[in-house]
Amino acid sequence: MTPVELSRTVLHAVRRAVDAGELAVAVLPERVVVAPPGPGGCGDYATNVALQLARPAGQPAPAVAELLRTRLLRTDGISDVVVTGPGFLNISLDDDADGRLVRDILRAGPRYGHSDTLAGQAPELHAAHDARAVVLMDAVARVLRSQGARPRLTCAHPPEDAWVRILGIPSDILVGTGTGTGTGTGTRSDTLRPVPAPADPTPLGRDAARWALLHPAPHDRPHLGPGHDDAHLAQRETNPLFRVRYAHARTRALLRNAADLGFTPEPGPLTSREDTQGLLPALADHPRVLSATAAHRAPDRLARHLVAVADALGPLLPSVLPLGDEKPSAAHRARLALAEAAGTVLAGGLTLLGIDAPDHL
Repeated sequence: MTPVELSRTVLHAVRRAVDAGELAVAVLPERVVVAPPGPGGCGDYATNVALQLARPAGQPAPAVAELLRTRLLRTDGISDVVVTGPGFLNISLDDDADGRLVRDILRAGPRYGHSDTLAGQAPELHAAHDARAVVLMDAVARVLRSQGARPRLTCAHPPEDAWVRILGIPSDILVGTGTGTGTGTGTRSDTLRPVPAPADPTPLGRDAARWALLHPAPHDRPHLGPGHDDAHLAQRETNPLFRVRYAHARTRALLRNAADLGFTPEPGPLTSREDTQGLLPALADHPRVLSATAAHRAPDRLARHLVAVADALGPLLPSVLPLGDEKPSAAHRARLALAEAAGTVLAGGLTLLGIDAPDHL
């Protein structure tokens, strides 16, 4: 169960309690926020929805929480619910929840998080004759397509040849001024105006240049030019693009090494969650990030998410393969599957940004 699915599950429990007359709430929340438990919490996720509902329901928050707890315990995929503090609901997923998430990712492959929620929409994207604006438009279009849309791309002038050859910009972008309005029912039009790059990005090459232009938010100035370009090419931890690509390459190396040892990945319960607490929620959150990236026309959200996945993957890697004379176990196979799933998400996300994800680095 992903955080998005769990949020819907809790909201459904609230609605059922209202329908049953157990809660008298005039206005229901549009969504329920679930997050990893804070200090004093327990389980996999926690929510403060009972505290939000207590005053409008005219009941103490612990009473509301206990009411919702009873309903949530009847839900498939939830193994336990504990009320802590002033009324926080701490939710534990069943033992195979992690395995289901990993299986979902491996089944979908690089298309994990893709959907058809925007099917039938043909948004118009327009960019000025500027390298960053055109790269931003291309990345936004890629993410929109992943959500089922068929965007129409226009630019004030034909893209420069170097942008096509080096930055991977499509050569068939239409030349136009952009209408600034939709071109049909439910269709949205956007003129993308990011802060221009202070220097020519093409000397960095395609991958580093696109990352340098997309990782900062559109309203932030990219760090390019003398004194900055080396940082984008450096293979060290201070370079976020290197961390993402290195994490992906490590997962592929683990698969090769495991094959040499005679075992393959197999999703299943994880024996310890200490080194996966940040990774599992990040992987589960990937579909939401893609949806938000498309909605806000903001590839920087996806770029930052990939950095978070890569950083959360690090603690898992040392425990994936058997050590010394240790024999491969079900736990090793489950951890290998989780590492493969993380690498799959990293590769899929980089591809949507127009950046290569090499197996060897």
